Formats: sequence, structure tokens, C-alpha cells
Amino acid sequence: MRLTELLTEERVAVRHVDESHPLDKKQVLQILSHMLGVGARVDEGLVDRVLTEREHLQSTGIGEGVAIPHGALPQLETQYASLLVVPEGVDIVANDGLKVNILFAVIGPKRATGEHLKTLARVSRLLRNKGFRDRLLNVSHPREAYALIAEEEADGR
Repeated sequence: MRLTELLTEERVAVRHVDESHPLDKKQVLQILSHMLGVGARVDEGLVDRVLTEREHLQSTGIGEGVAIPHGALPQLETQYASLLVVPEGVDIVANDGLKVNILFAVIGPKRATGEHLKTLARVSRLLRNKGFRDRLLNVSHPREAYALIAEEEADGR
């Protein structure tokens, strides 16, 4: 399954912040939860709770400016993804101690653990590419971010 099948332009956001109004972990999880809730047609509060609970277990900030918040809900039939790009970064206590610029969230059905793990691996592979991350951080519109992911997947990288 391609990430572009789980993600839509409507579930991609690019947020620029300044030092006087930084975003925090709670706020970015709420933004991601809102996009996922709307897309999956489930209560965004439930999505936020699942993502927040997972974040309390261990930070989903995997390093190099990337976080992959994820969780599962029993009422879902398929997986959904949302992407938040924050070029200035958010401090969410990533494994390497650096700010996170790219947050790619995934929710799916509780009973589809294998599929969920494959999706997380696919996201990780995509975002491991520094050149791709750099291009993603330079987009100004969600449409551009979505197109970059589609292009990357089409190229089979």
C-alpha cells in the first residue's frame, strides 16, 4: 500500500511558527488528530487520546527532525495518515534531542497490527532520505508536500 493511499492533500499541513508563538507537542498532536479525525470520520478527541497515550509510552520522535505518532482504534476499517511540516521545528523530545520538523501520523484498525507496522516502516524509509526531508521542509503549500510524496513513491525510492 502506498502512503498516498492513506494520505490526502486535506490531511497535510505546513505551519510556520516564530519564537514568540512556538508550537508544543500537545498542539502538534491536536493538529494531526484533527486532520485524522476528519479523514477517518471519528472523534478527533479519541484520536488525540490514542496518539497522546502512545507518546507517553515513548517519544515517537525517531531523530533527524522526524516523528511518527501512531495508534490504533477498534472502529477503523483501514489506515489513515496525516502530515504536519513545521520548518522551524517543535521540541517533542526526539531520540536525538533535536527539534522535529516533520510529523507523519498514522492511525489504523486495532486488529491490523502487521499492516500498521508495514506502514510505519514505509514512512520511516521515506523520511530516512535527507534529500527528501530537505525538499519537504522547503514546501510552502500542502499540495506541494503531497506531490513530493507521490513523486517519491512513483520513483520507487
